[in-house]
Amino acid sequence: MSDRPLMLLDSASMYFRAYFGVPESITAPDGTPVNAVRGFTDMIARLVTEHRPRELVACLDLDWRPAFRVAALPTYKAHRVVGSPAGAGVTGVQAGVPEEVPDTLAPQVPVIMEVLAAAGICTGGAEGHEADDVIGTLAHRAETGPVLAVSGDRDLMQIVRDEPQVRLLYIGRGLNRAELLGPAEVAAKYGLPAQRAGSAYAEMAMLRGDPSDGLPGVPGVGAKTAATLVGRFDSWGELLAAVARPDDARMAAGVRAKLAAASDYLGVVEPVVRVVTDAQVRLDRDTALPRTPADPDRLAELAARWGLESSVRRLLTALDSAAG
Repeated sequence: MSDRPLMLLDSASMYFRAYFGVPESITAPDGTPVNAVRGFTDMIARLVTEHRPRELVACLDLDWRPAFRVAALPTYKAHRVVGSPAGAGVTGVQAGVPEEVPDTLAPQVPVIMEVLAAAGICTGGAEGHEADDVIGTLAHRAETGPVLAVSGDRDLMQIVRDEPQVRLLYIGRGLNRAELLGPAEVAAKYGLPAQRAGSAYAEMAMLRGDPSDGLPGVPGVGAKTAATLVGRFDSWGELLAAVARPDDARMAAGVRAKLAAASDYLGVVEPVVRVVTDAQVRLDRDTALPRTPADPDRLAELAARWGLESSVRRLLTALDSAAG
């Protein structure tokens, strides 16, 4: 990107990957694992160094399984619910840390939040919404580009656009193998119409389903069939209308029968899959990339307490260089 972007981080996506990507043998002086904290901090330093954002927001899941999505589709992430809310009460993070959060990760999340606050990096969240929705809303609000979202969540492929420019740095296979995706790349990757690749990706996902999110999809309709079908229509509403029109030659009879049998699911899935673009996002500070820490003494204390000196030093070097 030629211009400096507004960078939007999917924080949970990143610190989960940091946790599993950095050995748990990385510990604080007292032996407490800090692999997620170290890895997450190093990821931000690298992203800032490589992309030189003008603004930076670490976006949070204030609700990892929003009520409006569960009401529409009770299976949404239902398989990830655990009996014990391992992280309930963690400030700035979802009430009841989600899914199968490892015992040694949950205590690291508050440390990550403290490091972000002391460094002066903006965090943002929206009550009753996931980080995807925060990212979608902030990207939608941006009147000028570029915007660069960073996530390992494929759902965010639906926010990419050209005017104003919004790109996704997809880190599903790690930061070293990150893919920079815009409409052209998403269209080529999945065989979707380039002129509406983002919206088409969401529609393909609705049809295909996603077991990791508890989305059943339409039985018998895989990714290739879903992409081909979506490419024949200009909108989700137009596709659904064709299900009830046997004379619409854009939909084969066999596919129509499969979609008709899944009509109950198709009637409710759209708000589950679509990223929200009008959430009530709250930011804890200005989004401008900080050149110096908001609280240098506190940051130094955290670095010493948790053995983060090298990671914090890399972060501060990156911030100073990019903000200059």
